Amino acid sequence: MKTTIALYPTPEQIQGLLSGPEDQPVVMVNLLRFKRTADAPDDDVSGEAGYRRYAEKMVPFVESRGGRVIWSGRVDAQVIGAGGDFFHMVALVEYPSRKAFVEIATDPYVQEIGAHRASGLEGQWLLAATPARP
Repeated sequence: MKTTIALYPTPEQIQGLLSGPEDQPVVMVNLLRFKRTADAPDDDVSGEAGYRRYAEKMVPFVESRGGRVIWSGRVDAQVIGAGGDFFHMVALVEYPSRKAFVEIATDPYVQEIGAHRASGLEGQWLLAATPARP
């Protein structure tokens, strides 16, 4: 199986997301890898700093739609397995539902501020997670 990172999901990935549980929140596990230097419009800063320009606008927008950042931090060691040290940062973001996530992600405002995301982000893995039920 080939491991890849990307900036945006495929239509098939969105359909897979939407086929999951509709009646509960979803936590999106963001594994982020930054460019050394951001591209325009943020080519005056590091990739991480360019991405932060996006995050500073995105977090309040997500919160205004019922979502929340649970936690974010830098990857500083891999304890089990191999390859995870490829990523620089992890963020856990909860959305009210999978549908709400898609609505937020496709909102024109998010498309507008997405220039900062793309300028600093080399790629990411984005995993949808729901609570395990006994």
